Order: sequence, then structure tokens, then C-alpha cells
Amino acid sequence: MIDPNQVTHRHPDILGGNPVFVGTRVAVRSLFDYIEGGETLDEFLHQFPSVKREQAIAALEFACDSLVADAHSC
Repeated sequence: MIDPNQVTHRHPDILGGNPVFVGTRVAVRSLFDYIEGGETLDEFLHQFPSVKREQAIAALEFACDSLVADAHSC
């Protein structure tokens, strides 16, 4: 599993503090917008080549884990 610190980070000087993929200025939200719009992970990665496949997959896994954890706490 990839280290969470290698996936995303926030900094007030980068996109107003919105989470971005480490080493890029690509907002994590962009990944979810692409998927919501019916695009594939490969299409997202083609449009944002600075994002590593491992980072994108890890972000999706973190989101899933967060939702599952919240569901179990209800």
C-alpha cells in the first residue's frame, strides 16, 4: 500500500488549500469529477500525466475506506 503522505497534500498557496496530488497542482476533486462524468481512470491519467496511477488508485481506496468506516460507526 502506498504511503498516504505520497498521495495527497494541502497547502494554502496551492489551489487555495484544496487537496492536490503530491508533486502536482492537480486537485483530487478532479479525479472524482472525471469519474462522476463517466470518464475512466485511464482517461483521467491521460489528461493529468503528472498524477501517478498508484496515487489515483490510493485516493479512491482512501475515499472508499472513509465511507465504509463512516457506515460502520452509525
